[in-house]
Amino acid sequence: MKEKEIRKLDIQFRAETTDDEKMEIKGYAVVFNSPETYGYTEIISDRALDNADMSDVVLRYNHNDSFIVLARTRNNSLKLNKDEKGLFMDAILQDDISEHRNIFNAIKSKLIDKQSFAFTVEEDNYDYESDTRIITKIGKLFDVSVVDQPFYNATDVSVASKSDDFLEKRKKLRKQYEEKKALDDAKKKLLEKLG
Repeated sequence: MKEKEIRKLDIQFRAETTDDEKMEIKGYAVVFNSPETYGYTEIISDRALDNADMSDVVLRYNHNDSFIVLARTRNNSLKLNKDEKGLFMDAILQDDISEHRNIFNAIKSKLIDKQSFAFTVEEDNYDYESDTRIITKIGKLFDVSVVDQPFYNATDVSVASKSDDFLEKRKKLRKQYEEKKALDDAKKKLLEKLG
């Protein structure tokens, strides 16, 4: 089974009351082709969500499974639209649920102004020279979340991974690459000496 990964983004989104007094929040939960650094550089390809399973995505607060669900694609209170920039989230919160009102007011007052998403990676490419991972295919999108604590506070868009699997894989790949490069360099020097 693929490991679930989480990315937190400092993407502006907004809370507004619609004409019929509904509490609506909207903004980009995923931004494509925007390199971010987390020990290595990572990019979400603009084709990564092309065949992703987004059949039952929930909107959460801080990816917290014990906090009440804020919205859901299954009942159309959460709408996700992929465009050239990324994945746009539009959600209607319930005014008769106190946690929803609290989250809406926190977003409206800019106490919460970040988003995040949880997903599995089906395919990715890793470039050793630039230490860059490009996620080319997302298998399943589990949730989009409003979050109050991004991984990187100093950047406009922040990326963080909950999974240590790729970091461990990256260490092994980097070591293999460096060993192969050292061996190739040694062979080249030997061939130059032999003439």
